[in-house]
Amino acid sequence: MITKLNVATIFVLDKDEALEFYVGQLGLEKGNDVQQGDYRWLTVRVPGGDGTEISLEQPGPPLHDEATAQQLRELIAKGALSGPVLNTDNIQELYESLKARGFTDFTQEPTSHFYGTDMGLRDPSGNAIRILQQG
Repeated sequence: MITKLNVATIFVLDKDEALEFYVGQLGLEKGNDVQQGDYRWLTVRVPGGDGTEISLEQPGPPLHDEATAQQLRELIAKGALSGPVLNTDNIQELYESLKARGFTDFTQEPTSHFYGTDMGLRDPSGNAIRILQQG
């Protein structure tokens, strides 16, 4: 029986740039950062959490051949791949703090829905991210 979602993956074009965004802008913390040969296993997670981590993966070996990696890079750059849905306890405060730090790549300002308030933005690779304040 499966008991937990351990790691979810998003594809990024540059791991260092993605790490800076997810940690420096959104406030997540670096999880694993392990180099094995040419491969770098890099994850981020909610600070202090022992829950699911997000693996920041670049298309290419050992996961993909070059033709597949190129196709994925093109899709990522177009914003055709989805990123994570993250929760916050104060979406308006997060929105204002991102704007104050110069972040501009919002796809939707905080908007109320029946399930809560959410907003949309894009990470540096183009992935669509949703941030949700439930309730």
